[in-house]
Amino acid sequence: MKVGFIGLGSMGGPMSRNILSAGHDLLVHDIRREAAAGLEVAGAGWAATPQDTAAGREAVITMLPAPAHVERVLLGPDGLLSGLAPGSVWIDMSTSVPAVGDRVRAVAGDVAVLDAPVSGMAAGARAGTLQIFVGGEEAVFHRVRPLLEAMGDPERILYVGGHGAGYTVKLMINLLWFAHLVATAEVLTIGTQAGVDLATLRRCLLASPAASNFLERDVLSVLEAGDYDDSFALALACKDLGLAVDLAGHAGVPAEVSAVVEQVYRRARAQYGDAGGEMLPIKLYEDLTRTPLRLPPSASS
Repeated sequence: MKVGFIGLGSMGGPMSRNILSAGHDLLVHDIRREAAAGLEVAGAGWAATPQDTAAGREAVITMLPAPAHVERVLLGPDGLLSGLAPGSVWIDMSTSVPAVGDRVRAVAGDVAVLDAPVSGMAAGARAGTLQIFVGGEEAVFHRVRPLLEAMGDPERILYVGGHGAGYTVKLMINLLWFAHLVATAEVLTIGTQAGVDLATLRRCLLASPAASNFLERDVLSVLEAGDYDDSFALALACKDLGLAVDLAGHAGVPAEVSAVVEQVYRRARAQYGDAGGEMLPIKLYEDLTRTPLRLPPSASS
């Protein structure tokens, strides 16, 4: 398949490399020409503008930081949409919002549109094992599924509904994960400060109805190694939380808990900086109590 790819950051770079490795004809663009250097050596072509990225392409993928970037790349001067041919497909794999897709589709004519955000972090992007949530016309999804399988785990490439459903599912996954993190940090801090051994408390929680994948697996990077996961920055976490809370407002749903989670994340961002890791809200509680939440060796098993 002839494919264009825009956005060669920590996610888009390895995703595009996997597309190239799968044998697709790839044309790439980024605001930083140097981001494409390795891809060009491997056989990808370079496009000077988003519009040029669409030249002769059957599908073009965008993987960009925020909705504003998506809209600018699609609709701005030399925008991608002006170069896409009728019958081609725009696949947005960014974490964005349904409203952006709506505005693009309103002027897209015969260009098909899919929203297909991902989960799996940079490690999943490198390994080609991303989970992908696809919204749009189901027939278009099936047409580009082989392309998606170059980047994701075939068992976890999910068609989730009409236009915007992929964006919504991804935002809800991130929102719940961030809420798990804040709640877990609070529970572990309260319990240990009240005198319960951390390993014992975690073991009891895992044996209870309050068990979660986050408590069992994700939090171990902090509890075992003090690793707050700087592969995903606090600035991006706050962006995603803001989008999720805004979506709640558009949907007419009160989001008091989500708003508090967002507030905790914004406090962590102010404390530790934009580039700090996404799990640094746990450190807010550690710093408050002057007690790192750490398990002794082998206690996590």
